[in-house]
Amino acid sequence: MSNLVTVPKNGNTIKKNFNYPTRSSWFDDFLLGELPTVFSSNFNTGISLPKVNIKEIADAFVVEMAVPGLKKSDFKIDLDNFTLSISAEIEENKEETNENYTRREFGYSSFKRTFTLPETVDDSKINASYNEGVLNIHLPKREEAKQKPARTIKIS
Repeated sequence: MSNLVTVPKNGNTIKKNFNYPTRSSWFDDFLLGELPTVFSSNFNTGISLPKVNIKEIADAFVVEMAVPGLKKSDFKIDLDNFTLSISAEIEENKEETNENYTRREFGYSSFKRTFTLPETVDDSKINASYNEGVLNIHLPKREEAKQKPARTIKIS
């Protein structure tokens, strides 16, 4: 469908809608319309790249990753030369048998997020926890990098 606007000599705008579909718009509607939703609604069960919040507090950095539906054992967290990698792989097989049919579905999903840590992180004290769909990674700062409380300096 195309929208054409004509401007007459008096300056008023008149909008005309022409509803004559072209062959290419029919083709686009077919390919971009219902066909992909039919396939994606049944077969797109993979994990998208999870959202991550990273915050800095006085004595650490905290990474929060929203990954509901997984188990603690699904995750792999690696640290290699100040590069933190968080990944998960899930393989799923389902079979439903009825007297008239058998339905089998299988899927494989994975993701990997990688972060470069600042050198102020004490890598020997990093810990992680997973609770109610949120993976938390606590990255403590080295003692010399921790923020010191504000203080007043007396003039002598």
